[in-house]
Amino acid sequence: MTLSKSDYMLFLRHPAWLWLKKFDKSKLPPIDANLQAMFDAGHEFESYAEQLFSNAVKVGFDIKNFNTYKTMPTRTKQAVDSDTLVILQGRFEEDGLTCIVDILHRVQGNDFDLIEIKSSTKAKPEHEYDLAFQVLVLEKAGLSIRSISVIHANKEYVKDGEIDPSGIAGKTDVTDEVRALASTTLLQIDMARNALSNGSMPEISPRYVNQLNIPRVGSQWMQEWLNIHRSLKPNLDKYSIYNLSYPSSEQIGQLEDQGVELIGDIPEQLALRVKQKVQIQTIRDDKRIIDKDKIRSFLDTFTYPLYFFDYETFSSVIPFFDGCRPYDDYPFQYSLHILESSDSELKHVEYLHNENSNPIPGLIKQLKHDIGDSGTILTWNMSYEKSCNDRMAEFYPEHKEFLASVNDRIEDLMTPFAKMWFFDKDFMGSASVKKVMPVLAPELSYEELNVGDGLLARRQWTETVLEDKNKFKRTEIMYDLSKYCTLDTFAMARILEELKLIIFS
Repeated sequence: MTLSKSDYMLFLRHPAWLWLKKFDKSKLPPIDANLQAMFDAGHEFESYAEQLFSNAVKVGFDIKNFNTYKTMPTRTKQAVDSDTLVILQGRFEEDGLTCIVDILHRVQGNDFDLIEIKSSTKAKPEHEYDLAFQVLVLEKAGLSIRSISVIHANKEYVKDGEIDPSGIAGKTDVTDEVRALASTTLLQIDMARNALSNGSMPEISPRYVNQLNIPRVGSQWMQEWLNIHRSLKPNLDKYSIYNLSYPSSEQIGQLEDQGVELIGDIPEQLALRVKQKVQIQTIRDDKRIIDKDKIRSFLDTFTYPLYFFDYETFSSVIPFFDGCRPYDDYPFQYSLHILESSDSELKHVEYLHNENSNPIPGLIKQLKHDIGDSGTILTWNMSYEKSCNDRMAEFYPEHKEFLASVNDRIEDLMTPFAKMWFFDKDFMGSASVKKVMPVLAPELSYEELNVGDGLLARRQWTETVLEDKNKFKRTEIMYDLSKYCTLDTFAMARILEELKLIIFS
């Protein structure tokens, strides 16, 4: 069975996931629209990076014609043998291993530089594993690799007119890091082949996610594991150890070895983080932790009118407008619920940009009108809204004073939950509004919305407004975007209302 580069990288995420891909693919989650949008953005960046190489021959294949994929090794060999200076998207197949190489730049004769294109803003550790696999295949094919590097997005690039490929693309040499993985790569390829040669799926425990020493970011690996694990065991208990807050794979392995299945049964010595200890305690005691004094002191700092405030933003690796940078978030929408006094009715105003133009000038103009010049502005995770304001101030310095005054008035309604002054077992160790809201305001739900998360909101707005897609659903999509952002700020108002009832009762 041929092992591709994508197979190998999937194996490094978890051995069982590779086995599922080959033998029970239905258990792996399909590529959703948000993930496909990320792939599309990567392809767009790739097209600019390729422009850095003149006289290049692109091998490639047609995704709708599998025969063009099968003929790639032959066509690639022809390009290599004909002294082509730069080969794009060539495919090599040797000793049961295959990979598609982004760029092979001939130095002279049979010596090449290997270059990978990634749409991230820097070379990452996982790229080194990816390239180590490629180097192994290329050297088996008889090529000599002189240097190895990653072309990635330049985070400091500012769009000014047409996109400049040499400006938006940065480059990092990773030759030494990749070479250091040579023996590890051979070992892991053998492990991957062994996993596929067995008749049964490898152990699915999350301990094997990090066993191969692949760097992960935060708890992202655990969420990925849970998404797939639920397709194998859909009746996972809500308070399972796999829903522990920010676990390590080693910690999960220890719990499995001791036969611990539920969070409430975890021995104290295996709780590594303060938040885990509090989560265990609240589940075990079935009782909230509430520090009324600290919450009361926090709430006493608020001054009316109160503004419950939330941005939705767009972002892309290829900036849409002059003055924008890759992956910087810029608001296209806000929701604002306003409480003039403790006994007044909640009012709502909003801004949603609906034209294919830079939304920031219109948004700032409307915000100046809506948010007043006094009163506390409440956000959830205030660093995000503040960073958006700082970014817009940099973009439009004439509004710097106004945006700075907005930031000075912002308080973070997430604070009591993030600092664990208020902790409920059903927050599942999270201070996210999507975890807090169902507990304190259970009548509200994102599940009933057509747009229920920020990534989907970003994609729907970008496709509909900036890319002129979804023409026949435009009105419906704009309505859905409004409902989603509105719920974000209404949820904050309801949470504060419930907090006050609990604290001051």
